[in-house]
Amino acid sequence: MYQSDSRHEAANAYADAAHCYKKTNIRESISCLEQAVNMFMDIGRLNMSARYYKEIAELYEQDQDLEKAIVYYEKAADLFQSEDVNTTANQCRQKIAQFASQLEQYPKAIEIYEDIARQSLNNALLKYGVKGHLLNAGICQLCKGDVVAIHNALERYQELDPTFSGTREYKLLADLATAIDEEDIAKFTDAVKEYDSMTQLDAWKTTLLLRVKEALKAKELEEDDLT
Repeated sequence: MYQSDSRHEAANAYADAAHCYKKTNIRESISCLEQAVNMFMDIGRLNMSARYYKEIAELYEQDQDLEKAIVYYEKAADLFQSEDVNTTANQCRQKIAQFASQLEQYPKAIEIYEDIARQSLNNALLKYGVKGHLLNAGICQLCKGDVVAIHNALERYQELDPTFSGTREYKLLADLATAIDEEDIAKFTDAVKEYDSMTQLDAWKTTLLLRVKEALKAKELEEDDLT
């Protein structure tokens, strides 16, 4: 028992040191948090380990190192999940999806958003968020640029949540898919503007939709060159 207590104290000391370093030296802060995590893992305090993994991920995020942030958010999510802290696990997973898509790892992001949407359907409190997760997954589908996959995904989302086709999120995705099908940039822009006038698009969505639009423009130019 004594050893467990002393390891607990040592882990806390490392965590305290990490918090002191946070403002001045991110690397040192991460190093101390790693030590704390290892000690908490040794004494079976998985919840504490998860918390500090999440902190490490946040520090990497702050440092713009998205790949490392993903690694640590994944570690945190797994531990939170094993401790049944599902809300926090899903918050971590949403971060993973966000960064994965920024790094153009679209299939990974899609899988996470679709999975969270599925989980949320069975929870009265989270149900209202389903359309947002499906919209995020759909935007990642658009980024992949596979028109058939986009239409298949929309059908799948409709089966998953029959109310989805009545939402503005569905309309946006369907309109964008049509615009991509028809290679119509004006239609694409109008669909985005219409949605944005009611629900402001956040920076992440805007960035990804710009990628889709740029790809559409490039395709149009390519075809102009061929004619």
